[in-house]
Amino acid sequence: MELIYNLISVEVFWSILLILHGLISVALLGGLTHQSLSLIVKRRQRNQNILDRFAGVQSAVYTNAVCVLWIVSFFFGGWIYSKYRVAVRIPMEQQGIWITQGLFELKEHLVSLGLFLLPAYYALWTFDKDKVFQNSTKLLTLTLAAICWYSFLIGHIVNNVRGFGS
Repeated sequence: MELIYNLISVEVFWSILLILHGLISVALLGGLTHQSLSLIVKRRQRNQNILDRFAGVQSAVYTNAVCVLWIVSFFFGGWIYSKYRVAVRIPMEQQGIWITQGLFELKEHLVSLGLFLLPAYYALWTFDKDKVFQNSTKLLTLTLAAICWYSFLIGHIVNNVRGFGS
């Protein structure tokens, strides 16, 4: 790690890590959004509008990517969390920004719950094509998409309130 800090400053390192985490999260968000919309929107014979085209994907194709991206994003988020605890959370507590901090605490719990749900998500999409589990697959996918969207938005809010550059 010291070798990296000799090449770039500590601030630049954490900024690069945050940008990588954000890019991975955008890819995850895109995959889950495509997959979710393909489950919600009824397919028509001819894709006429942009919503039909956005939702007209083979939803099972996104399963592996969603699992890998969730785990990698979780890893980067955990790494960044060490910096957040010292450089962001403590000053937010001192300033009394309790709602934003509480929303971020909820994000942490939801992302961990999503990580815990990944094996069931993978199994439902990969192994069992039985119609009995269609509603479970849909509900679990929509739940993960909601967690991902919430986490993405709250992460941006926290970074805007008290980012690494503050």
